[in-house]
Amino acid sequence: METEKEFSNSFCKDIPNLLSSFVDTFVDFSVSGIFLPPPPPPSPPPTRLPSPKRLIAIGDLHGDLNKSKQALRLAGLIDSSDRYTGGSATVVQVGDVLDRGDNELKILYLLEKLKREAARCGGSFITMNGNHEIMNIEGDFRYVTEDGADEFRVWLEWFREGNKMKSLCQGLKPLKDPLEGIRVEFRGANEKFHEGFSARVAALRPNGPISRRFFTDNVTVLVVGDSLFVHGGLLPEHVSYGLEKINAEVSDWIKGSTGKLSPPYCRGRNAVVWLRKFSDEVAVNCDCSTLEHVLSTIPGVKRMIMGHTIQANGINAACDNKAIRIDVGMSDGCGGGLPEVLEINETFGVRILTSNPLYHNKESALGFDVAKQEGLGSLLTEHGGPNRIKVKA
Repeated sequence: METEKEFSNSFCKDIPNLLSSFVDTFVDFSVSGIFLPPPPPPSPPPTRLPSPKRLIAIGDLHGDLNKSKQALRLAGLIDSSDRYTGGSATVVQVGDVLDRGDNELKILYLLEKLKREAARCGGSFITMNGNHEIMNIEGDFRYVTEDGADEFRVWLEWFREGNKMKSLCQGLKPLKDPLEGIRVEFRGANEKFHEGFSARVAALRPNGPISRRFFTDNVTVLVVGDSLFVHGGLLPEHVSYGLEKINAEVSDWIKGSTGKLSPPYCRGRNAVVWLRKFSDEVAVNCDCSTLEHVLSTIPGVKRMIMGHTIQANGINAACDNKAIRIDVGMSDGCGGGLPEVLEINETFGVRILTSNPLYHNKESALGFDVAKQEGLGSLLTEHGGPNRIKVKA
């Protein structure tokens, strides 16, 4: 008669991949509270996409799950149960999910769920690399909160439990402890962060379980129709280097192919994820001539859409609306601004959706025309400032 151990090993030998998938689902739900739908067929991350009927751009989220959901609802992308409702829209989140907030992993799982649900609806949900993704993959944790570190500590506990379950199956390859080879002391950091920091290194280093899973398909530069997306900004030398090449090289680095440090164009004040030449809140400080040169070298592109630099007065445009800045500092770790999203619609053009009722008065004082139909958003005109309308989040 077959023993319980023999039966277990025989069962595992026949369906090791099914068991592994079940364990991964269990770990995912334990960490995030989300059951991820099946992924779509794999495809390379895009660098250029045609113009959709509806394009939504969302700024920096910085670990604030509540504000992230508010922004998504503001754009009509999720319902009260967090199910995707955006249909065939193309959605671009411009990076900086990590740091300054306490729910980074939960946001990553939510965005992954929406990517999969959008694909099933004929839509496209694209996430980008910001400077804080690059920093964390390199092991720079200066802006990690205590609860943010603890979230990764909890993830590591569940991930290890999952590995223990998988190790019982003889049909699966032996699994390496993600902490193997990682230092457990962090000079200058409070001791209460050490365990969480070790978990972050294990999760986010190049080819780490979280970076490999959630960031290798991120893009660093993206063209959608006549809009160019980048977290910080692009200079002429970046365009000359090649947009496709930048995306491919950053993805290869995250996969662990090229060492610990990111490519040079991701580091320094003029890096694609750090540049602020076009996002100063004072419009006259923006380098419009360089911006126009960059846009002229990419056929069909009219505007650059950026995050990275907080715009205290909400989404706005500079350089004759060729620079659109969408980081409104919505995370509580960045000042707690009220959510806004940018929409480019084939019917209404470029407009801002906002949940801030105060903008009616502010814009009237600035001389902007304010539409009054709640829920429609407002046009970003070709000549003059952005017009907003309040939308219920």
